Amino acid sequence: MKKIVILASGSGSNTKNLIEYFKNNPSIQISMIISNKRNAGVFDKVQKFKIPSLWINNETYNNNYLLVLLKSIQPDLIVLAGFLLKIPITIIESFEKKIINIHPSILPLYGGKGMYGFKIHELVKKNRDKFSGITIHFVNNEYDKGLIIFQEKVKIENSDSIEMISKKVQKLEHYHYPRVIENLL
Repeated sequence: MKKIVILASGSGSNTKNLIEYFKNNPSIQISMIISNKRNAGVFDKVQKFKIPSLWINNETYNNNYLLVLLKSIQPDLIVLAGFLLKIPITIIESFEKKIINIHPSILPLYGGKGMYGFKIHELVKKNRDKFSGITIHFVNNEYDKGLIIFQEKVKIENSDSIEMISKKVQKLEHYHYPRVIENLL
């Protein structure tokens, strides 16, 4: 049985999608969901699935508690799904090539600290980009600079609103992220 731990900070749409994708897979289990935000929407979305979920505060996050917890679970993959904190180097070193992230742009465009969600889609619209998309990459000690695993583009029309761009990118995320994870495992 391959084990996944999901780290999430937001509403949980990618997390819910991953749970639903893997729920009937006998060889892959989502072992835990961890969030750095006590009131993150992810907790509401995953409650019905009965997967252990945990909120960790900043103090706990920045000491070795998370590292010890992850080592006790021994996940085959740590999946970031809208997780906005930088992963401590001790965790990156302990789980080398076992931590992945999905970013809502074609990196290196619109990557780096503070670049996520609507901020990226607003820039795509402002710059009249003809394409946007997703990048799935391994996590290293720099924001959005890890080895790229997969990228996919989607055409953007000048008439697309920021919300439409967001929906196009999210559709790519929901389709490709679970399949890339499955292939990695």
